[in-house]
Amino acid sequence: MGPLDGVRVVEVGSIGPGPWCAMMLSDMGAEVLRLDRADQVGGPAGRPIDFVNRRGRRSVGVDLKHPEGAEVVLRLAEKADALIEGFRPGVAERLGIGPKECLERNPRLVYGRMTGWGQDGPLAQVPGHDINYLALTGLLHAIGPAERPMPPLNLVGDFGGGGLLLAFGVVCGVLEAARSGQGQVFDSAMLDGAALLGSMVHGLRQTGSWHDRRESNRHDGGAPFYGAYETSDGRWVAIAANEPRFYRVLVEALGLDLAELPPQLDQESWPAVRAQFAEIFRTRTREEWVKLMAPLDTCFSPVLTLDEAREHEHNVAREVFVPHDGVLQAAPAPRFERTPGRIQGPAPLPGEHTSAALADWGFADDEIGALLKNGAVSESAAE
Repeated sequence: MGPLDGVRVVEVGSIGPGPWCAMMLSDMGAEVLRLDRADQVGGPAGRPIDFVNRRGRRSVGVDLKHPEGAEVVLRLAEKADALIEGFRPGVAERLGIGPKECLERNPRLVYGRMTGWGQDGPLAQVPGHDINYLALTGLLHAIGPAERPMPPLNLVGDFGGGGLLLAFGVVCGVLEAARSGQGQVFDSAMLDGAALLGSMVHGLRQTGSWHDRRESNRHDGGAPFYGAYETSDGRWVAIAANEPRFYRVLVEALGLDLAELPPQLDQESWPAVRAQFAEIFRTRTREEWVKLMAPLDTCFSPVLTLDEAREHEHNVAREVFVPHDGVLQAAPAPRFERTPGRIQGPAPLPGEHTSAALADWGFADDEIGALLKNGAVSESAAE
C-alpha cells in the first residue's frame, strides 16, 4: 500500500498536467476516479496519446451538460477527499460543479483548480500552452542557444510547474483538512509554477549574477564546464564540472594544463575555452569518452537517446523504467521504504468502469441503470 492509500480523488478529465498529477497520486496509492466526457466513450479504438499519464485509475463516462450529469459529479465529490479540474475559469461554475456546489456537499473536500494563467488577472480567459507561460515568466527567454529561445519540450510549464504543483497542492490540502476538518479551494496555475521553478534564476538576475543573454551564464551553456559537446561520431556528451575539484579532473582528462588556462570563473574567457573544449571532444567517439571518463571523479555522462536511456545499465539496475501495459514506463517516484508506490493498472478506456465504479462510490444499481438509460453517464466495454 502506498503512502496515499485510502485517499480518494475525483479527476475531472482534462489534458496535460491534470492527468499527470492524477497519475502521480495513483502511483502513491490514492484511488483516483477519472471522469471522461460522454462523447469520448466508445470512440475510435486504440490508446489515447497520453495513455501512460492515464495509468492506474478507473474511468466513468459523464455528460456534464446533461441535467443529471452534474449531480453525478456532486455525489462523487461527497465521497472524495479531493477533486481536480482543468477548465478555464468559470466553466466549472457554469456546469454546476464549481467549488461552491462541491463544498456544500462535502465541507472537507480539497478542490484543486488547474489553469494556465490562474483564476484571475487580465489573461485568465486567454488560451495558452506551456511555451506561453514560460514566455511570460522570462524563462523561455533564458533557455536555448544564443540565437533564439528554445522550448524545453513541455516539461517546465505543463508538468513541473503544472502537474507537480497540482499534486503538491492536493497532498497539502488533504493533510490540512485532516487537522482542521475543513476543505478549501486552491488555484494551481502553470504560470505560477513555472515562475516558482525559475525562482533561483530570477534571484540571480536581480542581484547581478545572471546575464540577460542566453549562453552567457553558468548553467545555460555559457560556461565551458557546464554543457553538451558533440563527439566525433555525431553524438553528444554532457559535463557539469562546476566545483573546482571536478573541473581540475575534467581539464586533465582533456589533456590540458590547468595552469595554462584562464581562471575557471573568468567569464570573459569562457567562449574561447568552450571552443577549445569542443575541438577536443570532437576527437573521440562518445563511447571512447565514456570509457575514458567513467573511472574519473568528475560530472560526466553520455547524452542518451530516449531508446538508449531505457537500456542503460544504471537505469536497468534501479528499474527506472518498468514494463507495464505492453511498454516500458517510468516507475513511480519518489521511492518510499515502507509504503512504496506502484502502478495500479493500465490506462482505462473512457467510460470503461462506469457501472462498477459508481457502485463502489455509493450509487444503487437502479440509479446506475437510469443514468445510463437517460444518457447522463455512458459506458464502454473493455477491449
